[in-house]
Amino acid sequence: MAIEKTSSQNPFAEGAAFIEGQYVPIAEARIPVTDWGFSRSDVTYDVVSVWGGRFFRLDDHLDRFERSVAGFRMTLPHTREGTREILHECVRLAGLREAYVEVGLTRGVPPPGVRDPRQMQNRFFAYAIPYVWIANDEQREQGLNLIISTVQRIPPASVDPRFKNFHWGDLIRGMFEAFERGGDTPVLVDGAGNVTEGPGFNIFVLKDGVMHTPATGVLEGITRRSVIELCEEVGLPLRQALVPIALVRQADEVLLSSTAGGILPVTRIDGEPLGDGRVGPMTTRLHDLYWHKREQGWHGTPVRYD
Repeated sequence: MAIEKTSSQNPFAEGAAFIEGQYVPIAEARIPVTDWGFSRSDVTYDVVSVWGGRFFRLDDHLDRFERSVAGFRMTLPHTREGTREILHECVRLAGLREAYVEVGLTRGVPPPGVRDPRQMQNRFFAYAIPYVWIANDEQREQGLNLIISTVQRIPPASVDPRFKNFHWGDLIRGMFEAFERGGDTPVLVDGAGNVTEGPGFNIFVLKDGVMHTPATGVLEGITRRSVIELCEEVGLPLRQALVPIALVRQADEVLLSSTAGGILPVTRIDGEPLGDGRVGPMTTRLHDLYWHKREQGWHGTPVRYD
């Protein structure tokens, strides 16, 4: 799946951002260091992909973004249509057919001497850059080595993962652990013997003809929703519940779902081959179906390039 290169003649070729009410090249996008989005990780966001000139599940992403904004007790400065127009324009300016498009809201800059978040004006931003993969070509073809981390995911009672956020301290710790153990990426645990999610992805586990995915303690991913729909389409039973670590280790197949990659295969767990160590047939079937349907316009919204 080749991604078109953008023209160096376009000042927005590396990406376009909307911030402080204007469009700027991505390298010029800035927020103040005093914004709590930077100094407190007090920010919510969402990411939608563009493939073949179409946004994928744009309204689903905007629905989730609005829920996250409400969950963090922030206020959007734009209507739904206004936000949609900004995202279209970021992609149009960059001239991208395949793009990673982010929209977000920071808490803002506090008035001098004030620590009351109710007195801050939330800061809206958006940008589009060339499509981002969370796995390289070899990993997508041969499968990932997934490390079951010893790091516990931030509990939902502290930070609700259903509201997309930048509280990645635990995920970053898990990434360092995965690399130190020779892995590609981690999946974090809940402290009770179950897996949750990893940095930017949900997990699916196939065992004895049934697909399993964590029901709680995770972001309700839009690609996760797509995998659930695909399982129904192919007649594969799916169970949303707790997913014990032991089930992952004994799985027939494991796959990850992410906006930045779609469906990604796992062929090793903690360095040990999963099954015969090759990408599983159901993973391949769901992967191929996902990309075929996307290329046919499934849940697609054409970008307004003109």
